Order: sequence, then structure tokens, then C-alpha cells
Amino acid sequence: MTDPTPGTGPLAGLLVADFSRILAGPYATMLLADLGAEVVKVEGPGGDDTRTWQPPVRSVAGGEPTATYYLGVNRNKRSVALDLKDDGDRGLAQELARRADVLVENFKPGGLARFGLDYETVSATNPGLVYASISGFGSGPGGRSLPGYDLIVQAISGLMSLTGAPDGEPYRAGVAVFDVMAGLHATIGVLSALNRRHETGRGQHVEVNLLASAMSGLVNQTSAFVAGGVVPFRMGNSHPSLFPYEPLPCADGELIVTAGNDGQFRKLCEVLGLPELPDDPRFGRNEDRTANRDELRPLLVERLKTRSKMDWFREIIAAGVPCGPINTIDQGVAFAEEVGLDPVVLVGEGDAAVPSVRNPIRFSETPPGYRLPPPSLDEHGDEIRTWLAGDG
Repeated sequence: MTDPTPGTGPLAGLLVADFSRILAGPYATMLLADLGAEVVKVEGPGGDDTRTWQPPVRSVAGGEPTATYYLGVNRNKRSVALDLKDDGDRGLAQELARRADVLVENFKPGGLARFGLDYETVSATNPGLVYASISGFGSGPGGRSLPGYDLIVQAISGLMSLTGAPDGEPYRAGVAVFDVMAGLHATIGVLSALNRRHETGRGQHVEVNLLASAMSGLVNQTSAFVAGGVVPFRMGNSHPSLFPYEPLPCADGELIVTAGNDGQFRKLCEVLGLPELPDDPRFGRNEDRTANRDELRPLLVERLKTRSKMDWFREIIAAGVPCGPINTIDQGVAFAEEVGLDPVVLVGEGDAAVPSVRNPIRFSETPPGYRLPPPSLDEHGDEIRTWLAGDG
């Protein structure tokens, strides 16, 4: 298998067999691909489900309308369609696993065993393989049969009980947050196991699940219960331990104001023309402000409502107090461009180029690369089959 533009990042030379689909696994393998790994995306005959998660869509090479969901997590990969129920295709999949440095899968726990692609079977012929499994609830007897959808985990973990107005309905987050967290955790696990392999020559089985990622990712909220015995509750956009740390209305919209310590609160009050507030015993310390937020909030809002959110944003930021306007996604991308993050990259060349969100990691010597646009189904199938059928 040849690549006219091989990866040059810190993971260049690694081969990743990607048996995952939807979000958590593909996100993890895309991050590895950005960093130089060669990723072969193995899809069933119908392709990754997210190819049809439409709208919105974008027409890619050949004019084929493809879901932007799929495009967002599948750049820098090659696609081969293999039917694991077919003897020939299954043999090719097994050969890919034998040659790979890393294998990522998110079948139900044990689901690949019937195809001879489980860790025990594959590692017998490829002991250096780092094999990453992503599931919804782990491989234990209580969780292995449960379907692993992000929305379900948002509900079961308690996240939805924390999201929404205090007297309103529970809400999900606006993105599949635990899929993304699990993908990040899987990536960390893979890199850690690869580092260990440098010392021992042996790979290992890395397991990640959405619920465990949720328990970890809920950080202070789960800690409130396990360490303090306190069950958190919905507070809308308010913070249980800080004030101000929420949207506050200005003349033309809302501004997030986050005075995270007493010094920042004093600076905020100076900008707002309320220098006396930090000396008020009700508001001098963070714990006092949090306890007396109902008294403090209207005093801040009265001043903020006299000017626009962007006027206040510029002045409050200049004073060293974190704040920011509530943007739509397009405004968020524009702001990232304004501060020099260059958030959008073109992946591919000419008419085949696809706009994509830049990998967030920056390296001084081995930057991420954007070699291949998200592949169409089986786009590289002939090339990959020929390679797997030959001597490896």
C-alpha cells in the first residue's frame, strides 16, 4: 500500500486498523491519523452509519452528498468495505489485524470473537498489538449487553439531571459529550500502551467505556457526591461554588462573566463603577458571594444593562477578568479566527478538498497533517485488498 503523501507527524509509521463506527472510535482514530498514523477504516457493506446521518450534507468528490457528521471525524483515513460474514473478507480483516500496530473497535463486548478478531485471538499472532475496545458500559456481566449510546449515558450518568433550569426538564448536552470524552480517553490509553510497548515489545488490551468516561468527566459533580455525600442539582447556568460565574444580561444580550477569585471580583466592580461592593461583608469573599448571589446579581445586572455586551466584553477583558459573549457556532468559529487559532483547514486538493476543523494540538516540530479527505465507502478497497493479499 503506497501513499504519495505519507504522514510525517509524531505517529508516522504506525498502522491503525479501525473497526469502529459512529463517533467515539472514529474520533480517536482521526486524532491518531492527524498525528501521522496510517489508518485503514474497515466498514461493513452498508458503510459507517453516520454517512446517512443527514442533514446537513456536503457534496464531496464526484458530487456525492455526504453527511457532515461523517466528514467531521473521518479525515486522513482509507476506507475498505469488508463483509466479516464472508470467508474471504474475514480473512483479509484478520490479516489487517495481524499487521497492525493498533486496532480500535466499538462492537458490543465480545462481538468480534465470532470473526476471530477478538483480542485473545489476534494477539496470539500479533503480540505487539495495542487493541482498544470502546463500549457503552464496559465488558463486565452487568454492562456488556447494554447498548452504548451517548444520550443514554447522559441520562444514566446523571449529566441530564444537572442540565437545564432548576424548575424545568432535564436536558442533554448539545453535543455527544461522552462519546468525545471516551474517544479522547481511548487515544490516551493507546498512546500509553504504545509507550509501554517500547520497553517490553508487547501490546495490551485497552478498554474504555462511555459510563466510566462520564463518571470521570463529571469531575466536581461526581466528586461532590463520592467525597462529600452531596447530590448536585440543576442550577441552570449558575455554578454551585462560584459567583458571578454565569450569563448576565446586557443592553443587547447576555455576557458570560466569571470572577473566579476575590481579586477578579474587585477588578470587575471597578470596571462596572461599583467599587464599594468588595468591601461589603456579604460580597467580599467567594463563599459570601455564592451564599448571597440573589442580593448581588441585581446590582451587577443594573450596571451591565446600561451598555452592549461587546462594549462590556472589551472593558472587562482589558481589566483582566474572564468573560465572553454567548455566540452561535458561526460566531464561535469567527472568534477563533480572530484570535489567531486558524480553526478551519482544507483537507485534500482541488474540488475534492473538504473544510474541516483543525486538530487542536500544536507541536513545535511534528505538526498534525491533513493528507486525505474523508473517504467514500470502499474508496481504497482495491488497493488495500491487493496489499493484504500479498506478502506483509
